[in-house]
Amino acid sequence: MKDGPEVSRVSTAVIAGVCGFALAAGGGIALWTANRSPNSAETHSSAPTTAPALSPTPAESPAVIIPVPPPNPVGVPQAQTPQTLPQQALVSKSPQPKPLPEAGAPTVQVYWVKGAGGKFEAVPTKVAVKPADEPNTALEAAFNSLLAGPKDATVYSEIPQGTKLRSLSVKNDGVYVDLSAEFTSGGGSTSMTGRLGQVIYTATSLKPNAKVWISVDGKPLELLGGEGLEVAQPSTRQSFDKNFPL
Repeated sequence: MKDGPEVSRVSTAVIAGVCGFALAAGGGIALWTANRSPNSAETHSSAPTTAPALSPTPAESPAVIIPVPPPNPVGVPQAQTPQTLPQQALVSKSPQPKPLPEAGAPTVQVYWVKGAGGKFEAVPTKVAVKPADEPNTALEAAFNSLLAGPKDATVYSEIPQGTKLRSLSVKNDGVYVDLSAEFTSGGGSTSMTGRLGQVIYTATSLKPNAKVWISVDGKPLELLGGEGLEVAQPSTRQSFDKNFPL
């Protein structure tokens, strides 16, 4: 009867050991499974949640055309591509206005006669000349205008029609004027005084203080007219104003 309890104790101990091993094994498996599950979740959570964007199809993509010049055959000149002109070249140039005459353009003066209160009055008229003209040329233009007569009806000339300028020269000592014989024809002392003043004032239009030598047909003019109006040689504006006031 003693053997019975011992056997029973041994069996109980074996069963308890087996059960403990089974529990330990099951706990280890459960612990290992728990440790693996988070990694799997992390692995799945790291994956993108949204579907990747699809690449556009060729029909939806914008077309990019890169021009490729055709090959240039040997010996055939390549056509030049038209270039865009600068904006300034496309603007048509407006016609330039003509330059106005300069205020200081050279002029000479021609003197006419005008009646005022029973007395004669010398009236100047400007005649334009070229800047490059020599004094001789400028004064010749003035005398040609003088002998042609005035264009203004408010003034007149005492120089007889048909009078011609035979020669004119400007020298260091003054102006030499040679007129045709018509200059001494007709008129009284008043007319003679007027025509003499016209010649002297016109000859000194470039230099008002210049001296004037007057001749007719190459001979110095000493007496003018039938009344014998004496002419000083040389004459100046100052001497004329003193002897023959207009």
